[in-house]
Amino acid sequence: MKKTVEFILGDHEAAENGRHDQSVHLDPVEATDLQLLDAYSRAVITVVDTVGPAVVSIHVGGTAGQGPELTGSGSGVVVTPDGYILTNSHVVHGARRLQVTLTDGRTFGATLIGEDPSTDLAVIRVDAFGLPYAVLGDSASLRVGQLVIAIGNPFGFQSTVSTGVISALGRSLRAQSGRLIENIVQTDVALNPGNSGGPLVDSRGRVIGINTAIIRMAQGLSFSVPVNTAKWVVSQILTHGRVRRGYLGIAGRQRPFNRRMARFFSLKNEYAVEVISVTDGSPAGAAGLQSSDLIVSMNGQTVMNVDDLHRLLSEWPIGRRVTLTIIRGTERMELEVVPVEASESTG
Repeated sequence: MKKTVEFILGDHEAAENGRHDQSVHLDPVEATDLQLLDAYSRAVITVVDTVGPAVVSIHVGGTAGQGPELTGSGSGVVVTPDGYILTNSHVVHGARRLQVTLTDGRTFGATLIGEDPSTDLAVIRVDAFGLPYAVLGDSASLRVGQLVIAIGNPFGFQSTVSTGVISALGRSLRAQSGRLIENIVQTDVALNPGNSGGPLVDSRGRVIGINTAIIRMAQGLSFSVPVNTAKWVVSQILTHGRVRRGYLGIAGRQRPFNRRMARFFSLKNEYAVEVISVTDGSPAGAAGLQSSDLIVSMNGQTVMNVDDLHRLLSEWPIGRRVTLTIIRGTERMELEVVPVEASESTG
């Protein structure tokens, strides 16, 4: 016998139907679908109620020598009650005027505290206290298939919510500065211009990414900077006013590494970084690095392209000695280099 699930109508509904024993019989599968949908809806609603008030609309004016009128917009998320806001660098870069609007309609002028084009992140601040703010989560624990929610202001439609799942982890995205942003989160969440800088949130209401890019003419491909990267950038900006990265003073390119040589030196490299030039007076020059040297590792970690060098340098303290393993001709050498802080001109 086929089992059913009964929902008994209340007295008022039963009276309207002309009887006092009115039942609606649902197939168990239908009942389960309703319960799942309800749980999904409740999760999204709870997240929106929790995080939504911390999401702001950012209006940009007077970029690139333009006048004081507003010329662009994006999104951001308040991360402290005293007005610090996390957003994208490309939203606020070069702005002469910043204006922030909260979901309750209040509008404030904002100040750029610092930005990092290499991760497309920036911190701005409004002069206000007791603001609703979002909690930053942990992007290291994310799983493919996990439910995520994006809140932002696409095309100026404030407080727009879209949902989806994490499609892939560990992607790389080239920033406008030319560096790779590592561990990018790929989702199928619907994003549009204006969503940039808004939060990507998990089902517990924790920010796990900052929405940064879409691929135009592609559906279901959206990307977010992981929140662990954002936390590091925020810490750097609040401590130093900028993100500090190490600089060696070389120009390099990837080239295939000879397999026989790799076996001879017990290296895992399929590629190495060939030094094209060394800047006079640079840390690399002082350490004796020369053109045509092949960099194969840094502090024992394999280096196969320039992005590997950038990543390892960003994780290494400035001013602390680092060991580069190089191949010069047929000789393996280890050189000790002391990175200095990269300037905007040196990258």
